[in-house]
Amino acid sequence: MGDSETGQIGRVMAWPGAVKAYVQELQTEMRRVTWPTWKQVRATTGVVLACVFAFAAYFYVVDLVLGRAINRVFAFFTR
Repeated sequence: MGDSETGQIGRVMAWPGAVKAYVQELQTEMRRVTWPTWKQVRATTGVVLACVFAFAAYFYVVDLVLGRAINRVFAFFTR
């Protein structure tokens, strides 16, 4: 066997150990996470929904104004 084949076999053999170490590190980090309370989740969800609707209304108005302005420009030049 050549050196490249030996290196590939070594990487394949090391894969289960690397996966196990990754899962253990993941579990350790997940224990350190401070999860929000249900009240905080509801409040931030409300803020996100309000922002989405506010931005949707803003973009609707901007689209409406720009669309009309562009139509007037086209109408002016096609006379």
